[in-house]
Amino acid sequence: MQRRLFSLVPVLALVAGLHAPQLASAQDVTIGMSFPSATHGWMGAIIKNAQDQAKASGVRHVMTTAADPNKQTNDVEDLIAKKVGAVVMLPIETDAMTRAAAKLKAANIPLIIVDREVKTDDYAALIKGDNVGIGANAAAYIGQALGGSGSVVEIIGVPASVTVQRSQGFRDAVAKSYPGLKVIASQAGDFQREKSLNVMQNVLQQHPKIDAVYTHDDEMALGVLQAIREAKRTDIKVVTGAGGSKAVYKLIADKDPVMKATFVYSPLMVKDAVKVAVDVARGSKPANKVITIPATAVTATNVASLYDAKANY
Repeated sequence: MQRRLFSLVPVLALVAGLHAPQLASAQDVTIGMSFPSATHGWMGAIIKNAQDQAKASGVRHVMTTAADPNKQTNDVEDLIAKKVGAVVMLPIETDAMTRAAAKLKAANIPLIIVDREVKTDDYAALIKGDNVGIGANAAAYIGQALGGSGSVVEIIGVPASVTVQRSQGFRDAVAKSYPGLKVIASQAGDFQREKSLNVMQNVLQQHPKIDAVYTHDDEMALGVLQAIREAKRTDIKVVTGAGGSKAVYKLIADKDPVMKATFVYSPLMVKDAVKVAVDVARGSKPANKVITIPATAVTATNVASLYDAKANY
C-alpha cells in the first residue's frame, strides 16, 4: 500500500507565473525561513520539506525556529538584518506576526506565508490548506456517520487563524445541515499528542456519553484515541483528524473501529512556498496571491491510493 501525498506543483503553476525578468540567479538567492518549533510531526515535516526544497532549488537558506511569538519576531528581525531575498514564514500567532510582516514590508523583503494567516495583505503570496473546509467536511462526515444527531467533543489547536477557521467551519456546517449534533465540550490540545491525551482523559471523566470527537489535527487524534482506549470507552463511534499522518492513514486503512477519517492538509505545501519565494527573490511576481489546497476527505475508500510509507509525516 502506498500513499502519494498530493503534489501541489500543478496548483502552483497557476501561482508562480513569471511577470518580470529574473534579476538574480538561483545561486545568488538566500531564502529566510521562520517556523514554529517542531513540537509535533506535521511541523517537523514542514521544516524538513522546506529544507529539502531549498536544496533542490539550488539556493542558500537560513532556517529559524521559535517556540513563542517574541522569539519568532526576533528571528524575522535577524533575517531582515541578513538581507535575505525573501522570507517563508509560518506564523506562530496572528497579531505578533502581523507586526513582523509589516517590518518585512518596510525592509522591502517579500514575504510568503504558509498555513496560518496574518491580519494584513503585506505579503507576496499565501499558501494554505482549506481550514474552513476541514471543519465543514468533518461535520458532514460525523453527521452522516451518526445519522444526523449525537454528542460531539471538539479538540482544538493553538490560538491562530487555523484553529478559528477549523472550528468555525465545523460549527457553521453543523448549524446549517446537522442541527442534531451537539458540541458538548471544546478543549485545546495545541496540536500535541500528549496534551490531547491528558485533555481527553478529563473530558471522558466529565462526560459519560460521547458519540464522536472532532480533532483539528492527526497528532491530537492519536492522543484522543489513546485516552479512549485506556478508559475502555465503547460509546464513541467516530474520531476524525486533519493533516494526513502515516499513523492515522494506517489506522484508517486497517479499518480501526473509531479512527474513521482525516482530511488532507499536506506539509508538502511548504515546498511550493519555497519555490514561490525563490521566484519572487529572483524578480518574478506570483500570478495569484492566495492559493488554497482542498481539504479532501481520507477514508477507508481512498486511503490505499494516498498512503506513502516514505513520507516525512
